Amino acid sequence: MNRLADAFALLLVAAWAGGLWAIGYLAAPALFYSLDDKALAGALAGRMFTWIAYVGLFSGFYLLVYRIVRDGAGALQQSFVWIVCAMLLLALAGHFGIQPILAQLKLQAGATDVMQSVFADRFRTWHGVASIAYLLQSLLGAALVLRAR
Repeated sequence: MNRLADAFALLLVAAWAGGLWAIGYLAAPALFYSLDDKALAGALAGRMFTWIAYVGLFSGFYLLVYRIVRDGAGALQQSFVWIVCAMLLLALAGHFGIQPILAQLKLQAGATDVMQSVFADRFRTWHGVASIAYLLQSLLGAALVLRAR
């Protein structure tokens, strides 16, 4: 494989894992700490989580194709590929499965803050599921960084 593809793959690993860490553990908490309007903080954090999901989807698909082209069937024996698969599945589940449920609960709450509505318990439950999936993806990102070469 050529050096440009190798370098691009390393940059994507860094962007994906670093983005997960920066958004989930620095930017989002800073928003909730700094802003009095928790709905605004949640909306801004949600936008950032959407963007890192897109980074993850692109990175995951590229990294899988890159490794399969580079190493052929041997790629399926590499922990790197299985970590990418797990992270990609978590990103897909979060973005296309869990986030739409959270958005629907917010919509059903209407003008009322979802945390003050009858949907608060369900929202907390699904938010917890999303948080666990994000944590798993972040930890897998650390493993991915360590196996990137």
